[in-house]
Amino acid sequence: MSHKPDQDPTGFKDDAPMPPDTIASGVDEDMVESNRRVFAGWQWLLFAGLAIAYSSFHLISLNVYPMETWSFRIVHIAGALILGYGLYAGARFADQEHRASAPWLGWVSYALLIPAIYSLIQVFFMQQTLSGGALRIDPQVETWHFGFPLIAATVASIGISWFYRQARHRFTPADLVLMVCALASSGYLLVAYNTDIRMSTGTSFAPPGITWAAIAGSLLILELTRRVTGLALVVISAIFLLYVFAGPYLPGFLGYPGLSMNRFFSQVYTDAGILGPTTAVSSTYIILFIIFAAFLQASKVGDYFVNFAFATAGRARGGPAKVSIFASGLMGMINGTSAGNVVSTGSLTIPLMKKVGYPARSAGAIEAAASTGGQIMPPIMGAGAFIMAEITGIPYTEIALAAVIPAILYFASVYFMVDFEAARKGMRGMRKDEIPLFSKLVKQVYLFTPIIILIFALFMGYSVIRAGTLATASAAVVSWFSPNKMGIRSILTALQLAGTMAIQIIAVCACAGLIVGVISLTGVGARFSSLLLGLAGVSQLLALVFAMCISILLGMGMPTTAAYAVAASVVAPGLINIGIQPLVAHFFVFYFAVVSAITPPVALASYAAAGISGANAMQTSITSFKIGLAAFIVPFMFYYSPAMLMEGSWMQILRVGVTATLGIVLLAGMVQAWFFGPVKVWQRVIMLIGAIFMIYGGVYTDIAGLVIGAALFLMQRKAHGNHASVKPTT
Repeated sequence: MSHKPDQDPTGFKDDAPMPPDTIASGVDEDMVESNRRVFAGWQWLLFAGLAIAYSSFHLISLNVYPMETWSFRIVHIAGALILGYGLYAGARFADQEHRASAPWLGWVSYALLIPAIYSLIQVFFMQQTLSGGALRIDPQVETWHFGFPLIAATVASIGISWFYRQARHRFTPADLVLMVCALASSGYLLVAYNTDIRMSTGTSFAPPGITWAAIAGSLLILELTRRVTGLALVVISAIFLLYVFAGPYLPGFLGYPGLSMNRFFSQVYTDAGILGPTTAVSSTYIILFIIFAAFLQASKVGDYFVNFAFATAGRARGGPAKVSIFASGLMGMINGTSAGNVVSTGSLTIPLMKKVGYPARSAGAIEAAASTGGQIMPPIMGAGAFIMAEITGIPYTEIALAAVIPAILYFASVYFMVDFEAARKGMRGMRKDEIPLFSKLVKQVYLFTPIIILIFALFMGYSVIRAGTLATASAAVVSWFSPNKMGIRSILTALQLAGTMAIQIIAVCACAGLIVGVISLTGVGARFSSLLLGLAGVSQLLALVFAMCISILLGMGMPTTAAYAVAASVVAPGLINIGIQPLVAHFFVFYFAVVSAITPPVALASYAAAGISGANAMQTSITSFKIGLAAFIVPFMFYYSPAMLMEGSWMQILRVGVTATLGIVLLAGMVQAWFFGPVKVWQRVIMLIGAIFMIYGGVYTDIAGLVIGAALFLMQRKAHGNHASVKPTT
């Protein structure tokens, strides 16, 4: 917005009304997806109770009564499947435009309950047989009385659920069948894996029941993933599964000797695949931090975070955009999903950005870039950091510490992109009467205590589980000093919210585990490593560029957790084999998996933001790519300057951190064509060179970059003075 020279640039008068106590509300509300059922009455009580029991089960198992590892993970996935099929529909709801399905589909679904329940009963009989001293079950019984009925009920019910339309508040019998099938397949695996049969997985001696249970379980995971995240991850998983059986017929490095269906599926539902690192993390760290986030939401801390951001940065030029950076970074760090964070905070910040003069595409792009950055913000870093710790064996605290400088560089880049655009377009900040009083909000700064406790507990040497549990408990205690005190009812609400929130990430991690299983059991990851090694013989930079492209390609359309898990299995081993340190290799892959959310043509976070801003989705994704440009350059510097990841002396780390930050400022100025004032084309070229020199991190390149930066600084100061004239916007 433009203002006249004789006006107060902040846009408010001395007699303006008092600021509101809050501007943000509802940020912590549970977001209800378009295909999620909204129950009432006894159905609501049933699924609320199941969600509470599911969250409580994890808290008790992780802190009080631990279970055997594989059994715990099987129950973890089974609970998510049962809750997921209860809450998420497989087709559109019936409404004025779409009629409810014909009654015969319901009767067919009820008929499918017969084979589903029959297979579940057979699990009980098999458990009795094994507990009676038998070494194994009759293969004919496993196939004809368990396997075939289970697969028939699963496949048919999934197919029916794609077309079965019902009112939003009603449950469908097809999904009831799928819930029973989830119980049957998980029940068999629990029985089999708690006997000596477990040792036969992946061999020709494996009983056929494991194969049938694994096939049914994999189909159930894929269908739930489709319902909660869309088709992207399901299609990628299907391609990998097809490779298992088509691989022996493929030429070149893609070919492999082959696996029979029995050998593959009897092993894929073990810790080599679905029950492997991704589920290990989702069943421990991720579920625990989802519960932590739910407790923060129930105590309305998210509202406070956003209000605090408005009070801190709202009056700066382009204020709502800077608020978006601050608030989305905080919220995205906790909730672990870029697109979800865009929806929660963007519904407030995007309209305000448009109000102060940002074009719709810029408003959406800024929110998308900021929300994506929350995934790389320590100490929680969404969920990817926990998977990195699990895969690499590097302590979580080291990973969180290594993420500090890259996170600062990313958010500094977004901040200066926003600031220079605001200066170029002459935007104002919000008026004093439009934002909360900082003096009032600072009195509630104790609401940051749970996060502070989490950080201190981690760096004092507590386990991640113990630190997360302490932080969760402190969120409830701290709420007693706030207007939103958590009593028994609020705690139960938080547990219910956590159980619901967990479904998506657990389905994604299980589905990613299926892909990881294919990679490990077929050896395609090792062959990809050989390809990278060959490229590195020509040029290591070429190998890194190729690794970047594959990481982004694998991550397109996928949630961050799954994107990183898959890329870490395919790309990271190859980078390590060409001589890159494991921490550097995994951070390289992690960054590009994260920024795939703002990378055209498939940019989930940008598309979510475009839906709120009303801008063209592709234009928004291109703009968010431009705003997050630093995230595409910085990972290469991990290789050339490991000090960015706290690898080196403190002097090296300090020098690299300072010069890289200055380089980021030049990079933002180059992109926005603004420094102290308009920047000419030849100056932008020099700014890019200076930025790359300083981001690179070498001593001589830093000196050259500083010289270029100082020269540009003096030129701009001379041309535009201390206060650059701004171009008024229309």
